Amino acid sequence: MSGRKITREDLRQAAEKYKNWGKWGPDDEIGTLNYTTPEDIVAACRLVKKGKVISLALNFDHNGPQGAKSKYPTMGRTNPIHTMLRTGTDAYAGVLDHRGIRAADDMVTMPLQCGTQWDGLGHVFYENYMWNGYDCRNVTSAGALKCGIEKTKNKMVGRGVLLDVARFKGVEYLEDGYGISNEELDQCARAQNVEIRRGDFVIIRTGQMERCLKEKNWGGYAGGDAPGVKFENCYWCHEKQIAAICSDTWGVEVRPNETTEANQPWHWVVIPAMGLCMGEIFYLKELAEDCANDKVYEFFFCGPPLIITGGTGSPINPQAIK
Repeated sequence: MSGRKITREDLRQAAEKYKNWGKWGPDDEIGTLNYTTPEDIVAACRLVKKGKVISLALNFDHNGPQGAKSKYPTMGRTNPIHTMLRTGTDAYAGVLDHRGIRAADDMVTMPLQCGTQWDGLGHVFYENYMWNGYDCRNVTSAGALKCGIEKTKNKMVGRGVLLDVARFKGVEYLEDGYGISNEELDQCARAQNVEIRRGDFVIIRTGQMERCLKEKNWGGYAGGDAPGVKFENCYWCHEKQIAAICSDTWGVEVRPNETTEANQPWHWVVIPAMGLCMGEIFYLKELAEDCANDKVYEFFFCGPPLIITGGTGSPINPQAIK
């Protein structure tokens, strides 16, 4: 499909061809996370050689990519709002709680997908359906009655693989609008001497986030133009039978999208049809540098969501352990 615009018919055909509905039974709510077996997790544990833990998350604070500082404020999302309920100043002034103890308390108000996060299987619909053929009306004002993020609470763990596409291409970062082909992903894996296997958590580095942080300007990061995988990547994910895919961008797929007939067309196929969760807004600078130094691009990955009943996504602090 390279060289032409993706059409709604292309989306329909891809959704039908790569639809996994019923593959893990009519009641399944976790999709491709089923690919990761207990044996895969045991094998991933054996990848830990030096005990180094690398966080792949941005700090959750007012400096994030959402809201007023974004060139494209999206869907009402804001950066986290951190409010102190009790402070050390209160304690110093002699303010005590009903138990007579001096302490601090605080709270955070935030959209579940404002920072480093999982897109859950209740997040995107294809027409009137969500993952496994559930009616999209199962997501109500009370939350996702099917495919809530809490269903994945013990599943986001296994073998992680970093595909450092920016470094492979010899650049600090890929330009906004650059579409990463399936062939480039395979070439990158070969250059890094790593194989993509069934049940893997694949993490793609474009360098876009690092550019924004270096320039101290998020610009259009949240919803604007970005490097990312091409629509054809849905074929790659299906063929490789990966558990999940993640990136250092806002939406994993290339923007502008390869179509004017749908927004985020790749999302339309991989989430509701294939049942593939995706991780977005991952911070990958430290991991990329470590992998480049020791030439090891596989690791034990752990990124459980918050157990938010009915959530269509979740903030996370994913970790690569080497």
